[in-house]
Amino acid sequence: MSASTPPKRNSRQGLSTRAIHLGYDPATAQGALTPPIYQTSTYAFESVEQGAEYFAGLKPGYVYGRTRNPTQALLEQRVASLEGGEAGLALASGMAAISSCFWTLLQAGDRIICDKILYGNTFTLASQGLPRFNVTADFVDLTDLDALKAAAARPFKAIYFETPANPNLRLIDIAAVSAVAGRAGALTIVDNTFATPVLQRPLEHGADLVVHSATKYLGGHGDLLAGLVVGGEDMVKQIRMHGLRYMTGSTISPLTAFLVLRGLKTLELRVNQHAKSAAAVADFLAAQAAVSKISYPALASHPQHGVYRKQMIAGGGLISFEIDSGMERGRTFMNALKLISRAVSLGDAETLIQHPASMTHASYGPEERARHGISDGLIRMSVGLENVEDILDDLDQALRQI
Repeated sequence: MSASTPPKRNSRQGLSTRAIHLGYDPATAQGALTPPIYQTSTYAFESVEQGAEYFAGLKPGYVYGRTRNPTQALLEQRVASLEGGEAGLALASGMAAISSCFWTLLQAGDRIICDKILYGNTFTLASQGLPRFNVTADFVDLTDLDALKAAAARPFKAIYFETPANPNLRLIDIAAVSAVAGRAGALTIVDNTFATPVLQRPLEHGADLVVHSATKYLGGHGDLLAGLVVGGEDMVKQIRMHGLRYMTGSTISPLTAFLVLRGLKTLELRVNQHAKSAAAVADFLAAQAAVSKISYPALASHPQHGVYRKQMIAGGGLISFEIDSGMERGRTFMNALKLISRAVSLGDAETLIQHPASMTHASYGPEERARHGISDGLIRMSVGLENVEDILDDLDQALRQI
């Protein structure tokens, strides 16, 4: 490059740069480097006419804190950018994000196709909540495209799934499923909590909406509850005005929005480290005689490893595995852990381990768990940010006790 040639610049700023800077100028807040928390429920109008325009949606503005707040709006803008969407909506929890989408987009007589593996409360919402309002949810193995095409032969409104799935880390081909939905004039909704936009961006593969439990990696510190929806501007606006405003009222607090914004600043660094450490842990567990089965997307042994190579950048921070000879030995192993905490969340700085059949997926009955591939011996681990050598040492000492 000659001295006169200007340096090549990115056509778009990187993910971390946008997570730190997008949508905020310190000059607008008396030079405050960190965006302020707008701790208010009520907004004043300069005139009656301005208030009427805001209420009618003729001009953008803040009306009342249930539907929008400036701190919340900045969070929504940044997450939408990271996911590659037009607009975002922040809510009080991941389940608030999912239920607000469902209540807005579905109505009596509609049908939704869901993957057979879902987080326990999402499964309960689809299997018990929606039918109370005459919405049918059919559970299909979405790793089987023939099964999906058969299910799609009858009218349906949307397809909903997680990838990687909770708790056994199955992967679903987002582009292939979205194509089936698109041909039927239906929507594709993807829960991207496990991968985050650092490792996977479903909208780039044809999905219409992305949901997150921001409680997990986006927040990243185990100290908040929040949810996000990202998609097209018109659709997100409908979810805000219906699903959030009066159907659920599941408003995120300004302080919580501020904390998620703080988490976004280190998201890429954290998720990459989670994935790096998890890959080392997966390699360690795969070599242990006491481990009878392991599921981690980056391992060549993963059943959907080809899908992983197609749509994910790295394997993420979650690992599922089983201890040989059943749950009793698994319980002994889990209780012997000293550094690793027995807890049901994920994406925290701490390494967490849990037993889905008795914890996060207890809402599935025994027959449902067996039918949906959630064995009684399955263990799910969220690899944290401790030094990986210490995580491996704790696993090793616990395994030696069984």
